[in-house]
Amino acid sequence: MTDPTRSAGGRADATPGSPHDSPDPRVRLRRHDRGKDDDWIRAFLKRAPWGILATVDGEGHPFVNSNLFVFDEERHCLYLHTHRTGRTRTNVAASGKVAFTAAAMGRLLPANEALEFSVEYAAVVAFGAAHVVNDPTEAEHGLRALLEKYAPHLEYGSDYRGVTGEELARTAVYRVDIESWSGKQKEAAMDFPGAYAMPGPPVPYPGRAGGRDPEP
Repeated sequence: MTDPTRSAGGRADATPGSPHDSPDPRVRLRRHDRGKDDDWIRAFLKRAPWGILATVDGEGHPFVNSNLFVFDEERHCLYLHTHRTGRTRTNVAASGKVAFTAAAMGRLLPANEALEFSVEYAAVVAFGAAHVVNDPTEAEHGLRALLEKYAPHLEYGSDYRGVTGEELARTAVYRVDIESWSGKQKEAAMDFPGAYAMPGPPVPYPGRAGGRDPEP
């Protein structure tokens, strides 16, 4: 369960939801004016479409995996999944220490000097312990939460068949117990001079069936 006194960065003796200097150096912010409170972080994690999980293997080599995820507020954790075998599972088995981030990019902010160019952004960084979920009930809970996040207009077990035991046997479900986190956001005025959006890459990307060339 989430500790109601736990504020952004993992400190348990701060005013709930208030920005502060965290005792955990992993989530200390240099720009305190851009730090966000716990309510903002929770709301962002619920809406972020995807994130990046960072793991490390037995020899200390880092590895990142971009993936869909779901934030379980009641359990104060994240759920993700991959195939039953692969680098993420191997790394989690070697060391449960992980980092996770989800971010969004806004407008580019031009300036009269190269150094002053900037960008709007919003992001969360979390640190914690990852576990392979072996309990079938919890594994189904995590997968169902993922399905309900990404297909909220469809009813689990009614509009489509729910997760089966055979499918669980082919899937690795991970729970990341969040130890500390931080959120940041930079937002410029709507009338910021020359602000513009940068288009993202097309999906499907060229080379796949139905792909198209990027805009020049």
